[in-house]
Amino acid sequence: MGIPVKLQAFEGPLDLLLHLIEKNKVNIYDIPIVEITEQYMEYIKDIPNEDLDIMSEFLVMAATLLDIKSRMLLPPEVTEEGEEIDPREELVQKLLEYKMYKYMSYELRDRQEDASFRMFKEPTIPDEVKAYREPVDIDALLGNVTLQKLYATFQDILRRQEDRVDPIRSRFGNVKKEEFDLSETMHFVSSYIMERGSCMFGEILRLRRGKMYKIVTFLTLLQLMKEGQVEVEQPETFADIQIRFTGKEGELGELSGDYD
Repeated sequence: MGIPVKLQAFEGPLDLLLHLIEKNKVNIYDIPIVEITEQYMEYIKDIPNEDLDIMSEFLVMAATLLDIKSRMLLPPEVTEEGEEIDPREELVQKLLEYKMYKYMSYELRDRQEDASFRMFKEPTIPDEVKAYREPVDIDALLGNVTLQKLYATFQDILRRQEDRVDPIRSRFGNVKKEEFDLSETMHFVSSYIMERGSCMFGEILRLRRGKMYKIVTFLTLLQLMKEGQVEVEQPETFADIQIRFTGKEGELGELSGDYD
């Protein structure tokens, strides 16, 4: 009659492998795959096989160990950089991840057990006690205050105020909206070109001030070119643009302002 042996229950094949590694006191980065595989196969022989789902997980790991064992008997594989590929590398990474999560679960379990010994209750402090404030002793508060300390505190407050000021945005002025009549400006520019017949673009830009005037002048010139009312010429790069009126007097009329 054999002696009954009670096997330790493992949560999965990785748990069993980790147990074998710790039991044999081997380096997890240099697993003796032959020895560990033999011990693993001995363990799973005695595992109850009523639950096929659990048993299948152990069998898949057994096949993986046998595959690694056979690959280690063959000449080592080499990467493109000339480094040897360790068949155990993927298994080692899985074991390290499992070990990390396992010990994290132990830490959470211990914290849960510690929390079970703590008791909490709703606050029962009377409102009169909560509203109580200890009187301020002016003599004790200002006992060591001197003019020098007050001056130092004042200077510190001023520095803090200066640090809050944005050195760039604080110098921005108020943005004022520029009043502008689009139709009047377009008519003014087109009439100026028609009356003179020929002029320089820079000459028109100097007639009035403002960014909007320069933008509308440029757009008006493009519209006149599109309608064939003017011709432009630039003798060389960055030179002033010469404008020449080519339409008939009175053809300009009211520009639509459509620049599509």
